[in-house]
Amino acid sequence: MPRKKTKSMPATGPSQRMLRVGEMIRHSIAEMLIRGEIHDDVLASHVITISEVRMSPDMKLATAYVMPLGGKDVGPVVDALNKQKRFIRGEIAQAVNLKYAPDVRFREDESFEEATRIDRLLDSPKVRQDTRKQDAEKDDEIE
Repeated sequence: MPRKKTKSMPATGPSQRMLRVGEMIRHSIAEMLIRGEIHDDVLASHVITISEVRMSPDMKLATAYVMPLGGKDVGPVVDALNKQKRFIRGEIAQAVNLKYAPDVRFREDESFEEATRIDRLLDSPKVRQDTRKQDAEKDDEIE
């Protein structure tokens, strides 16, 4: 059954252009953070990962998912980036050649927490018990 089309994301997922532009913006923001071009005390005191930038279908909105190293002080880091988004947008406009400079918003990247949750589930005794049974059955089939 195909996914239902919504305003924010087409039914087929992001286009190749959306992915390419998102990656270019991600690199641009990461370079700004590495070089210390964004002058903010909170940002200067953290190492920040920009894990993904998702573009809206009309390419006018970029959502950047961020996580400080260690996962601490996420709220203050996201707030500091959102306060600096006007400057960041101007820098992106110069770095990325687009008809319109996209508005940038920053969100906490929750994929790390989800990966940790899945790892804990896979490491639980119930799941390990099931995987041992499947491995034993495969070994019996091979012999």
